[in-house]
Amino acid sequence: MNLDINKIKTDFPILNREVRPGTRLVYLDSTATAQKPGIVIDSMKQYYETNNANIHRGIHQLAEEATAMYESARQKIAIFIHARSTKEIVFTRNATESINLVAQTWGRKFLQAGDLIILTEMEHHSNLVPWQMLAEEKNLELDFIPVTENGELDLDTYDLLLEKKPKLVAFTHMSNVLGTINPAKEMIEKAHNAGALVLVDGAQSVPHFSVDVTDLNADFYVFSAHKMVGPTGIGVLYGKEKLLAEMPPFLGGGDMIKKVLLRSFKPNDLPHKFEAGTPAIAEAIGFGKAIDYLSAIGMENIANHEKKITQYALQKLKDVENLKVFCPNVTERGGVISFELGFVHPHDVAQVLDHYGIAVRAGHHCAMPLHEKFGLPATSRASFYLYNDYEDVDLLVIGLQHVNEMFA
Repeated sequence: MNLDINKIKTDFPILNREVRPGTRLVYLDSTATAQKPGIVIDSMKQYYETNNANIHRGIHQLAEEATAMYESARQKIAIFIHARSTKEIVFTRNATESINLVAQTWGRKFLQAGDLIILTEMEHHSNLVPWQMLAEEKNLELDFIPVTENGELDLDTYDLLLEKKPKLVAFTHMSNVLGTINPAKEMIEKAHNAGALVLVDGAQSVPHFSVDVTDLNADFYVFSAHKMVGPTGIGVLYGKEKLLAEMPPFLGGGDMIKKVLLRSFKPNDLPHKFEAGTPAIAEAIGFGKAIDYLSAIGMENIANHEKKITQYALQKLKDVENLKVFCPNVTERGGVISFELGFVHPHDVAQVLDHYGIAVRAGHHCAMPLHEKFGLPATSRASFYLYNDYEDVDLLVIGLQHVNEMFA
């Protein structure tokens, strides 16, 4: 099914904006954050206007309505990623907090000095730094699956690393720099056979193609609402119920408790044990609407559309002089293209493109080790989503040609 991109664009109010007179916004930075459709924005506004109350604590009508809306969003998310139960869906601030939660609860309780954690060279800092902090605290070992020159994980080396009997393997489902879609199911099965648990960073996968955490058999899976047309400030930790039940609470305070005495407490049931204090209620409601929106369009349709746009972009970018795509031959890739343009600094590339209304990313994209691996201080990155079309790509190419002319 081909998406009606003209119709989809009208669903996103910001895409009607002219960044300067006569220059429309061409948004190619969805890997950093996606734009929001009107129904998401309206749902949060409606909550504040008609249902605003704290949840799980009141018996008045507003509190009951707000609680029902909040928990409905959790149910939608569980269905969306094929979790077995809403008890396995923990609301956090973002994917970063979800990873930190696992590191600081499961990691602190179950990892001992000398234990090995396997990561990869393509990880976002959010899936590196929490483990580095824990490793320093508990004297753990870290090792890394290399990235090949083609931009894919070296799975032969992964097999060798698994012989060291790691306690945890943590990797990204899809690279935010290369667009590489890693063979998550195969990697998880191998890790389990070696006796390790697995955490998957799904920040770039859940927004762009169908993810079934039960089929993958992931132990932990994390993602953020703002990358999937939802609001900022809310994310999800999926964890197998048995594992979450064994983990201590992350933060202490209200709502994460069942009983409190002056010198002790009893934690609440799942998933509330990990949701201390007043949560992001409006954001959860907006998240639920984002799920509704993506589900109505269909994740398979979105994935197919992005694949077409990305292949078109890779072909069109060949027409731009001095342009080099970072790992262009990745076998399985999502809608992300990072590139260099001669000797022009990526920040200059982004600034010139911005003059023409084209929003791209410039920098190391929170993946400094990956850039260092390839000897690059920074790259420019264009990323595509369901609201991008071929014309957006054509305008990017024209913009890059202007950059070449300016720095010739």
